[in-house]
Amino acid sequence: MENMNLNKHISGQFSAELEDIRNRVLAMGGLVERQLEQALDALGSLDAELAQKVIEGDHKVNGMEVAIDEECTRIIAKRQPAASDLRLIIAITKTIADLERIGDSCVRIAKAAVEKRANNQRPLLVSIENMGRHATRTLHNTLDTLARMDAEAAFELHKQDAVLDKEYEGIIRQLMTYMMEDPRSIPEVLDVLWAARAVERVGDRCKNICEYVIYYVKGKDVRHTSYEDMEKDIRD
Repeated sequence: MENMNLNKHISGQFSAELEDIRNRVLAMGGLVERQLEQALDALGSLDAELAQKVIEGDHKVNGMEVAIDEECTRIIAKRQPAASDLRLIIAITKTIADLERIGDSCVRIAKAAVEKRANNQRPLLVSIENMGRHATRTLHNTLDTLARMDAEAAFELHKQDAVLDKEYEGIIRQLMTYMMEDPRSIPEVLDVLWAARAVERVGDRCKNICEYVIYYVKGKDVRHTSYEDMEKDIRD
């Protein structure tokens, strides 16, 4: 986070505290990224053992969220930060909530892998492989943008969520056609649909994190604004 200006704080301890929560958020993001990769690998290969590893690992993500949130609360109470420091802490508390929810999506994907393995079902899973790879790249790039606190990169990533949404809509149409052609496939299709929905939600959470980056860097809340207005805020 190049523009955090940690060295400008009068209190060296305060700077150390901000750097610590920065590192912990990035570590949490790295863990969530591995969870997503493993969940998608488990779904693609119907690896129940790997899926179970993802499910059991979710408590680590939850624990990191709680610990970081408690530290942010302590810093606010003790340091009473203002301006960019306060925005940073607010952005972090929001970010870890979305990272935790991405972790929940990983668990849903992993549970779908376990279910498919139990029923020996594979054919429809091919439909979400490309979408899963796209979601993984989006999360990786979002975490990179978060590490650098790059508002312009965050804006570009924010726009890319529309691509993931279109992929999801395409999968829904494909699955609906499959169900109409073979009503017996409905239970299997619904399982795949829930997994696809979990992948799509990863993109939504990444978009939220990009908004928090912009909020920290520019001091502007760009939620629920048009891309034209968002770009103006970025360029100002």
